[in-house]
Amino acid sequence: MAEIHPTAIIAPGAQLGEDVEVGAYSVIGPHVSIGDRTTIMPHVFIDGHTTLGAECRVFPFASLGTQTQDLKYSGGVTRVEIGDRTTLREYVTVNSATDDGDCTRVGSDCLIMAYAHVAHDCLLGNQVIVANACALAGHIVIEDQVIIGGLVGIHQFVRIGQMCIIGGCSKVTQDVPPYMMADGHPLAVRGINSIGLKRRGVSADVRKQLKEVYRILYRRDLTTSRAVDAIEEEIESSEEIRHVIDFVKGSERGIAK
Repeated sequence: MAEIHPTAIIAPGAQLGEDVEVGAYSVIGPHVSIGDRTTIMPHVFIDGHTTLGAECRVFPFASLGTQTQDLKYSGGVTRVEIGDRTTLREYVTVNSATDDGDCTRVGSDCLIMAYAHVAHDCLLGNQVIVANACALAGHIVIEDQVIIGGLVGIHQFVRIGQMCIIGGCSKVTQDVPPYMMADGHPLAVRGINSIGLKRRGVSADVRKQLKEVYRILYRRDLTTSRAVDAIEEEIESSEEIRHVIDFVKGSERGIAK
């Protein structure tokens, strides 16, 4: 049974799952759906067509599902979807999408730390960590198991590949290929995310392959297209290698160097 503080405002039409907790002075809009055992702490605002999964935690003064800040917004039904077991800390903002029918999405098992902003149409995968005061512009794609350091700014339409780590205070204006470690202002890719890969159970053989991928992309003074050709010719294919190749080939903004 849901536990709702008497000062909380739950609009008619809102759907609350089993054992949801809603703290003092929180406001839940009429099109919001909250999954089982999720905790909404005091002074939280959730509006729009917003869905939270099960066992999430939303800390005070977070604001979820509010209208996009994109000036092109012209109405319609836009959504926010947040997966299971995701934590959103104090003052986090997650804006709804811009165009009718579109969605801003944060996956499951994520941690979005205090004061971070997730703008319209962002797509965050699972097990993503976004540290304090990061600013994610619109239409960003962050794949699974990425870590973004504090005070990072990410340009709109940038993609960050699986298991990357981005150092604090970095400015990210181009795509960062999967499994890499990047840092700086301007941003530079420094190597593969060796520690993260090892912690995630990626084998020593694959880590060795990815190191060679890094050398080809960043140390041979090749154009990106020629580097991709060299990777395909010289390195034995694996799921991880294929993912890097596909990611780089699909880059529209170009990859960070």
